[in-house]
Amino acid sequence: FSATDSVAGPAMKTLITNGTIVTATDTYTADVLIDGETISAIGTKLATPVDRTIDATGKYVIPGGIDAHTHLDMPFGGTFSVDDFRTGTIAAAHGGTTTVIDFAIQERGGTLRAAFDTWSKKAEGKAVIDYGFHMILRESTPALREEMGALVREGVTSFKLFMAYPGVFFMDDASIFRTMQRSGEICATICMHAENGPVIDVLVEQALAKG
Repeated sequence: FSATDSVAGPAMKTLITNGTIVTATDTYTADVLIDGETISAIGTKLATPVDRTIDATGKYVIPGGIDAHTHLDMPFGGTFSVDDFRTGTIAAAHGGTTTVIDFAIQERGGTLRAAFDTWSKKAEGKAVIDYGFHMILRESTPALREEMGALVREGVTSFKLFMAYPGVFFMDDASIFRTMQRSGEICATICMHAENGPVIDVLVEQALAKG
């Protein structure tokens, strides 16, 4: 989702001149023409009317970073993460990150749609960069697995499952297996928190007993 999707008016054209362009394969000096949010041309001595020109002589011009794992305005253990979608995305922008992928959390007994809508409201009107969502499933039911397909069709392509945090996020092996099968059917990606939660609880209990 774009942070400026709802902004009306003509797109601004910006020309970045004389910067050192860094791509996945090359480094070279060139100009970059940006039309709205789209890079429309990269070349030398681009001559076109623009609204703004930025002289990047002696500076690197790199693609915006994508932070694929953020937790903004997230409830956990009776608290909330310190940054919401405004402060977190402003900080990201200052560091050159132009897209974040946050985690929308399905409530136990709730739907993926409700989680998606809740996190969309958290971001709407606050995010200053682009954003998307992974969906966290606390459980795996036939209805939730069916709902995964609907969200993929709307652009959500990844779902997170947990082997840790019993009673909070933990999902048993059979549920994980069913959900991974479903993700294969709909061409989605599974993000797996692969810690053995029950074993960790045993180790914590033993460590406490030893003082």
